Amino acid sequence: MIYRFRIILDTEEDVFRDLEIVQNATLEDFNNAITQSFGFDGLEMASFYLSNESWEQGEEISQFDMSEGLDSIRLMNETLVEDVVSKSSTKLLYVYDFLSMWRFMIELAEIAEPEDGVSYPNLMFVQGQVPEQAPEVSFEAEKDEYDDEFNDDIDIDDLDSLNFDQNWNE
Repeated sequence: MIYRFRIILDTEEDVFRDLEIVQNATLEDFNNAITQSFGFDGLEMASFYLSNESWEQGEEISQFDMSEGLDSIRLMNETLVEDVVSKSSTKLLYVYDFLSMWRFMIELAEIAEPEDGVSYPNLMFVQGQVPEQAPEVSFEAEKDEYDDEFNDDIDIDDLDSLNFDQNWNE
């Protein structure tokens, strides 16, 4: 079987690619197809993330194991496309180049029979131009999310009001 995906760059403009890939391809193969279809050189680190219907980030599937043996982590070259995507779990998030933070939303559109004479992965459709720089990322918490924990009225330069002993280790 082949999986048909729409990969959407997280930007204001409509920039997406429709790709087909065989079900038993690795996520490393999928990563390579995505970077090539968007015109990236593929030299930067990337990760896939499982996602739910609300596009919330779940478990990471990394290109390299950087956990230093502390945690078990799933790797792209050991994980098949069919192991993370199905008719009931159709969405993934993908980040390419952690310094620039190119973010993509990936959605399974269809599972179909392979066509004779077509080699996979197959770039089916291209929409929009990739901007020169990754779109800005805004990492802001909901306004009320931390109101109970933090007091914005504290002056951290006024050590006397913080009950901070500057000589605590003497």
